Amino acid sequence: MKKFIIALMSAGLLFTGAVQAEAEQGSELHNPGGIGGVESLRGASELEATRPADDFKRFPRDHALDSDYVYQPPLVPHTIRNYEVSLNANKCLSCHSWKNAKEMGATKISVTHYVNREDAVLSDVSPRRYFCLQCHVPQADAKPLVENEFERVDSLR
Repeated sequence: MKKFIIALMSAGLLFTGAVQAEAEQGSELHNPGGIGGVESLRGASELEATRPADDFKRFPRDHALDSDYVYQPPLVPHTIRNYEVSLNANKCLSCHSWKNAKEMGATKISVTHYVNREDAVLSDVSPRRYFCLQCHVPQADAKPLVENEFERVDSLR
């Protein structure tokens, strides 16, 4: 519904109150470039146009970023492009499982990943912890999309 309203606004078919006043003044917020585009975190783009994809981000392997808060899931210090994490396979476990970590030179997954909701210790990774990318994300050398003034807790400084 929101996309439909934006399309109507861009086409000049739907204006109400303050939106119409801004539109009549040529507001760049609702009409960047004056031709029906939408301003987003990716920049100005036309509704019907497809812009080229951004370059791939660089994943620094030489250092791992420190945690910013207690119990923060560790960031992944490498690319995960083409990693399959599905009901049938989990590429992360091929290196990070307790069975393979030493041989692969990787960090073992936490023992907390072997505990279910009833606090029973399992012999394999808990289903609620199986989909690694729900919590763990790759660290990339990329500029922030929005300003961030977050500060680490004192105990981690």
